[in-house]
Amino acid sequence: MGTLNFEVLTLFPGILTGPLSESILKRAQEKKLLSVRTWNIRDYTGDKHRTADDSPYGGEAGMVLKPEPIMKAVEAVKAASPGEETLTILLSPQGRLFDQRYAERLSRETRRVILLCGHYEAIDERVKDAVVDEELSLGDYVLTGGELAALVVIDAAARLIPGVLGDEESAYRDSFGDGLLDHPHYTRPAEYRGMKVPEVLLSGNHDAIGKWRRRQSLRATLIKRPDLLETADLSDEDRKVLEELKQERG
Repeated sequence: MGTLNFEVLTLFPGILTGPLSESILKRAQEKKLLSVRTWNIRDYTGDKHRTADDSPYGGEAGMVLKPEPIMKAVEAVKAASPGEETLTILLSPQGRLFDQRYAERLSRETRRVILLCGHYEAIDERVKDAVVDEELSLGDYVLTGGELAALVVIDAAARLIPGVLGDEESAYRDSFGDGLLDHPHYTRPAEYRGMKVPEVLLSGNHDAIGKWRRRQSLRATLIKRPDLLETADLSDEDRKVLEELKQERG
């Protein structure tokens, strides 16, 4: 089993320190299933002020990340692992939408993944032309920088690596694992402040429990994210249940 390798290029490496040293991401690194290195883009600047940005040509507001330090940082990453293939991803609101399918693909990536965190107004377009393979976005909103997006991408991919989670099926059962939202979950006590756990979950009838969970998963998806049903892997029985649920809702 190989290691999923991430190289994160950032102006603010400290943002990543806490999340990478806790919980599942920490354990994944300890098991050598995940490797994450951060590279400070300012280390590749050429002046005493470590200037990584400048005003844009054309007179617009905001600052633009300069091409020189970023290009040199990417070259340093590649030089540190000679002969290895790389995939360079720019975290950008202009990128393709990051989803579970992309996370699954990334979890099996054998190339060294370079995550480039943008900041300020934009990044010099020449960087995209020269070294960026793909642009990736978390959604239709703008973050202060790409560091939080990079952490989301790393976390979503890492938990899909076999051996990272204690239960190998946990990642698949989660929301989006099979294209649907997850079913409701309950634990002890069986009754709390008058609110009871559904009887079927206490029955010990695993077949009935499985059918109940699938129905609840379909119900949640129909109500909250009906768009997912267009691409979900549905059986004939699933489609029958959906029709029943639609009739119930009127």
